[in-house]
Amino acid sequence: MIDTINGARASAIIYSIVETAKANNLKPFDYVQYLLEEIPQHMDDTDCAFVEDLLP
Repeated sequence: MIDTINGARASAIIYSIVETAKANNLKPFDYVQYLLEEIPQHMDDTDCAFVEDLLP
C-alpha cells in the first residue's frame, strides 16, 4: 500500500524505473517486463553487481 513508508518507497522506485526507460527512448512496459524476467535469475546471487547491467 502506498500509505506506508515502504509503499511510498516502492512507488518511487517504480516511478524512477519508468522515467529512466522513457528518458532512454525505451518503451516502459518492455523495460519493466525485461527487469521482471532478468532479476529472478539472480535471486541467489550474493553480489548485486548484475544490477548495473540491467540499467539502460
